[in-house]
Amino acid sequence: MKGSINETVHLIEQAGSHALAIPCDVTQEANVEAAVTKTVATFGRLDFAFNNAGIEHGLIALADISSAEWECQISTNLSGVFFSMKYQIPQMLKQGSGVITNTGSGASVKGFAGQAAYCAAKWGLIGMSKAAALDYASKGIRINVISLGFVATPMMDRFTGGTEEGLRTVVANEPVGRPGRPEEIAAAVLWLCSEEAGFTIGANIVVDGGQTV
Repeated sequence: MKGSINETVHLIEQAGSHALAIPCDVTQEANVEAAVTKTVATFGRLDFAFNNAGIEHGLIALADISSAEWECQISTNLSGVFFSMKYQIPQMLKQGSGVITNTGSGASVKGFAGQAAYCAAKWGLIGMSKAAALDYASKGIRINVISLGFVATPMMDRFTGGTEEGLRTVVANEPVGRPGRPEEIAAAVLWLCSEEAGFTIGANIVVDGGQTV
């Protein structure tokens, strides 16, 4: 993890911009507070936040989900976003503006067998984000969600078992016939952060290759 964020910093700096890498466990409130504090101390502002940390679990029927697995899903995929917004929003209120985008999922808009804990966290994220969007819309802060289908990332490699057969099974659920590319998700997030999306408040933008249509 630490190596990957340092690589990202290197790529950003190669492109002529500045970056700061801060390892952060989003399940730990103090970690999140420290990360936001250090970011503002370094750059002076927090104009945009993309709360994208998340984890998956294997296919497990509800009654077989352990309490530990349930807590792991909720603490990362839901509480982690809550902690992030809890410390991002006060800084944005000081500035009088800011944009927050939270990562949802196809599991935010429909049920998936064997994914009860993941679905619970991701459906909860939608409700929390919509409520927060209404709390702060009049204060210059826009909050939205982007819900993803299967995207070609290490998370999908873990979910498919890293096999061609597993990948074919996943892609069969995508009407477009392929997984999404990270760049396609980034483009949607950048649009939500732009002035062109200035009238978009509390939306759940689904970018999933048609999976949940």
